[in-house]
Amino acid sequence: MPKKLKLKDFDYNLSEKLIATHPVEPRDRARLLILDKKTGQLEHKYFYEIIDYLEAGDVLVLNNSKVIPARLWAQKETTGGRVEVLLHKKISANTWQCLLGGRVHEDLILEFNKNFKAEILKNNNDGTWNLKFNKSGVVLMKAMERIGEMPLPPYIEDKRKDKHEARLNKKDSQEYQTVYADNKKVGSVAAPTAGLHFTPELLKKIKNKGIKILEITLYVGLGTFAPVKVEDITKHKMHAEWVEISKSTINNLKLAIKNKKRIIAVGTTSGRSLEACWQKLPAKNKAFKAWVDIFIYPGYKFKIVEAMITNFHLPKSTLLMLISALAGKKNIDKAYREAIKKKYRFYSYGDAMFIK
Repeated sequence: MPKKLKLKDFDYNLSEKLIATHPVEPRDRARLLILDKKTGQLEHKYFYEIIDYLEAGDVLVLNNSKVIPARLWAQKETTGGRVEVLLHKKISANTWQCLLGGRVHEDLILEFNKNFKAEILKNNNDGTWNLKFNKSGVVLMKAMERIGEMPLPPYIEDKRKDKHEARLNKKDSQEYQTVYADNKKVGSVAAPTAGLHFTPELLKKIKNKGIKILEITLYVGLGTFAPVKVEDITKHKMHAEWVEISKSTINNLKLAIKNKKRIIAVGTTSGRSLEACWQKLPAKNKAFKAWVDIFIYPGYKFKIVEAMITNFHLPKSTLLMLISALAGKKNIDKAYREAIKKKYRFYSYGDAMFIK
């Protein structure tokens, strides 16, 4: 019987000096650790060299969701007290599930500016609240873009010398966004960070080599980053996130599988989306659109994903558990020890790994 894994098994020590607070420039000059999941062999490269490890016929799957400036600041209509609003999940055209910072209650009106307000509808008793805005659809998104801030992870904000600078750094509005983010797929509250390393030039070279690039959409929310709080990891419940995969993409993936071509997920979000879709494949010539809460940890048998481009993840995170399921926990433990030893940069703005 294999050992039953606990939360503590996914812990590791990391010096704060290795937490990246800004990306490298240009994007594809980040370091790249190559991990052969069959042999455990490691190689040290730079991200632009990823093309040397891709073969004609491979299928690269990108998450094209676009990050919204999901942190908003409001005042209570009654007292003027300040409230931080972090968008989490879209419920309808004018209603969002949010995290709120400050003393709040149901029926409270929050004012963002003279013409932009929201009413707190409901406490969901899980740390989130439902907010109904007085704008909807495209108009709401434009209002958010005007006043919102990029939702950088706390470990970036906390490490930057000036937290005010961290929130108002305009470069983040471009840097914390993939170059292939689709303006029609707006709604993620965090970036699919594995994709941050690609440049238009690198993507063009990859296409010219005969690698097929497909796009899917997972709107990144709390499900990706919510901490695991139970020692028995099998008891963890993922927050659901919305996934869309077109019928054309599904057909291309089926063809690739039939022709025994390698499916490479760019990021854990793409990996989770593909695995969720292949668990419940839609009827012929139908798109896959669903709320997804798949939780992948060691012991899981992958149905479609064979390789993955990913960043270095936080201890005890579901992301670390997912890549441990794909590459084998011993291989990931070894790779992370090596990355720390070689002073790779960790987390969202950090370096990359290719699990092949």
